[in-house]
Amino acid sequence: MLLRLQAGGICPFKVKPAYEFGYGLSYTNFTYSNLKLSSPKFTGSITVTIEVKNTGAVAGKEVAELYLSAPAVKLDKPSIELKGFAKTRLLQPGESQTFTFVIDSRRLSSFDPAVSSWIAESGKYDVKIGASSKDIRLNASFTLAKDLTVKKESVSLIPKEKINELKPGK
Repeated sequence: MLLRLQAGGICPFKVKPAYEFGYGLSYTNFTYSNLKLSSPKFTGSITVTIEVKNTGAVAGKEVAELYLSAPAVKLDKPSIELKGFAKTRLLQPGESQTFTFVIDSRRLSSFDPAVSSWIAESGKYDVKIGASSKDIRLNASFTLAKDLTVKKESVSLIPKEKINELKPGK
C-alpha cells in the first residue's frame, strides 16, 4: 500500500482538502503511547510497536496510521506517506491494544526513472503515528546509512517525447 500525502493534508500545490486522510469521528477518545523501533539504523527492516488505549467513557474502535517521511535528495518525495494502518478490536474504556508494523526496504523505496529502479535514499527517516495525516500523536526516527537499490526494472515503453512533470513551485 502506498498513498502519498502532504503533512497536514495540504498538497504541494497549495490545495487544502476539506478533510485530511484518515479523518473520522468517534464517540470515545484514544491515546497512543509506547512507540518503539527495533533499531535506530535500518538493516533490512524495522519493527515499529505502539499501544492504543481507549481513554473515553464508552467502547470504541480506532484506526492507527503509520506515516513515513523520507529524505528527498535525488528524487522528489512527498513530505509524508502512509505506509501502514491497523484497526483495534472493540476496546472497552481503559482497555488497550498493541500493534506491530514492519517497515521493509520495499516500503522505503521510490521509483527512480533515471536508473529504472526502486531505490531508498540514505538519510534520516521519520516515523509518525496518528489517527490521521493531520493528527500525528507519536514520532521516532531511524537512519539508512547508504542508498539502497531495492529492485531493478527492465527499461521498456520509453516515451518518444520528454514528459514535463508538474512540480510544486515551478
